[in-house]
Amino acid sequence: MNRRLVIVVAVAIAAFGAAYALLAGGPSARPAPPVAEAQPKLDLDQVLVAGQDLPMGAVVAEGALVWQTWPKAAVSELMIAKSGESDAAGELKGSMTRVAFLRGEPIRRDKLVKAGAGGFMSAILPSGKRAVAIKIDKGGDTSAGSFILPNDRVDVVRLARDDEATKARGVEVIVAQTILANVRVLAIGQNVEEQNGKKVVTGANATLELDPDQVNLIVLAQHAGNANLHLALRSLADRGGPAETLADSAGASRAGLTVIRFGAAQQATR
Repeated sequence: MNRRLVIVVAVAIAAFGAAYALLAGGPSARPAPPVAEAQPKLDLDQVLVAGQDLPMGAVVAEGALVWQTWPKAAVSELMIAKSGESDAAGELKGSMTRVAFLRGEPIRRDKLVKAGAGGFMSAILPSGKRAVAIKIDKGGDTSAGSFILPNDRVDVVRLARDDEATKARGVEVIVAQTILANVRVLAIGQNVEEQNGKKVVTGANATLELDPDQVNLIVLAQHAGNANLHLALRSLADRGGPAETLADSAGASRAGLTVIRFGAAQQATR
């Protein structure tokens, strides 16, 4: 065989081998494995949470509060962190809950009251508010058929005899007027919460959360000789905002008196 031909064949074989090796074992055939990025370390703390469901007015017993791991960045100043108050679970034992807690919910000091710090009703009252009881009947005739529960919002309606209209017409005239709106119910009878899913009135009075001026109004309205009070339950959708006073102590509407002249209604200030 011609020596030059042998050399050409050898070079061709070497080139083919090099090309095969490049294609079979190069970067395109075997992609480099992805490099795992190091995750930043999450700082953790422990916060005090309810170890079980705690209804309003419950006494915090042994084991009712537990420590739970919590992201440190999510710990607010209202939570109780173990890094700052490691003895809090024992310290709060015997406290009473001002509101209900669900299992796993972070505990807050402002929602607890220590024993000996006053009665429970005074503990759940916000600053500046007063608790006043009004008479209702156990049958529910003056309280939305017994479906009003603690923490519901109600309107207080005054039902009274209009002496002037009665005298003028010769027949008894009864008028109804909403004197307070969006009032929070603190208790029904001696109950401050719904118990065992029962939606019944268990007492002959309802305790309302009022400001001092509203207290005067409701006491005068309740003791008026020809008046009695009824509660109207508000929808959950309409319970936002504070309680409103809609009439003064004499029963006059704060919005004024509506006068009809020649078929047209006009508002006249009292």
